[in-house]
Amino acid sequence: MTEMFALSEEHKAIREAVRAVADAKIAPFAAQVDEEARFPHEANTALIASDFHAPHVPEQYGGAGADALATVIVIEEVARACVSSSLIPAVNKLGSLPVMISGSEEVKSYYLPKLASGEGMFSYCLSEPDAGSDAMGMKTRAVREGDEFVLNGVKRWITNAGESEYYTVMAVTDPTKRSKGISAFVVEKSDEGVSFGAPEKKLGIKGSPTREVYLDNVRIPAWRMIGAEGTGFSTAMKTLDHTRVTIAAQAVGVAQGALDYALGYVQERKQFGTAIAEFQGLQFMIADMGMKVEAARQITYAAAGRSERGDKDLTFFGAAAKAFASDVAMEVTTNAVQLLGGYGYTRDYPVERMMRDAKITQIYEGTNQVQRIVMARQLLAGIQSTL
Repeated sequence: MTEMFALSEEHKAIREAVRAVADAKIAPFAAQVDEEARFPHEANTALIASDFHAPHVPEQYGGAGADALATVIVIEEVARACVSSSLIPAVNKLGSLPVMISGSEEVKSYYLPKLASGEGMFSYCLSEPDAGSDAMGMKTRAVREGDEFVLNGVKRWITNAGESEYYTVMAVTDPTKRSKGISAFVVEKSDEGVSFGAPEKKLGIKGSPTREVYLDNVRIPAWRMIGAEGTGFSTAMKTLDHTRVTIAAQAVGVAQGALDYALGYVQERKQFGTAIAEFQGLQFMIADMGMKVEAARQITYAAAGRSERGDKDLTFFGAAAKAFASDVAMEVTTNAVQLLGGYGYTRDYPVERMMRDAKITQIYEGTNQVQRIVMARQLLAGIQSTL
């Protein structure tokens, strides 16, 4: 029983390996990537070289075959150094998971090896200008013409748009059927009629481009449909159950990064003749930060276990981990800025970037208000285990 909640040696080794890559190849560029609002090519190259860019891809398709917990650890450790860079493994999973969950063998064997080899990233196109939390309100259409589908519409808030080669696109195939009239497709950046809007000017995660994706009479072969016609919305929701855990991992990572930096600072910084770490008021803040980061990590790992097993209470745990960890990330990064005082408020120190980056974890992949609706529905339906 003593090892019940301990990480396996393999998972510990993954953490060490990712942290080494993040410290050497990602952290040194994090401030520059944020300042210049540019894609972190250095991080992408380093992650591909170490096979951490899409660790979830099964071995049979040339991937590392990492389980959900290992993938969470990769994302957490990258986010500790640079949240923008952690969106590379996170969004590669988000974009390709619909293919893994519902795709035909033809779609899987064509696209997953390309992702695994680093040939191209995968993005996820669900949201639209008028369809955010209400994804069923989407207007993008896919019309069948013989052995092809023709797609028209606009997708908004698409992470890594323009950088990714492949896009999982949700589109309406039968407007009379609401959620059962939505289908999923793989669209390629090089397909005729695909274009991108200007990068959004954002508060944080500036190194991860967020752009609109325009689909103007994009004609694709019918075999690129993911799953059967009308199953796209169901696939999209199943995907989010799993990938909300990766957002929780980002939140844990950025919170840990801010705590680590603040701990070093308060032991060095002297006021009134003593290190500020000696002041009880600050010690209480530090204790709360450490306690909440650890609680967030535990619920995230518990959710990852459920993601791997496909437990029936994954929906509750995915939503709970995402909401709790992101709220913790915002609180801990804000307190880290406070602990650094005036220095914390400047761009010469990393905690202000971490605070700005943390905010998005409360918003994307379902706002924390939506997560609470999801959790409440699960609880009212009696879907929550005691362990």
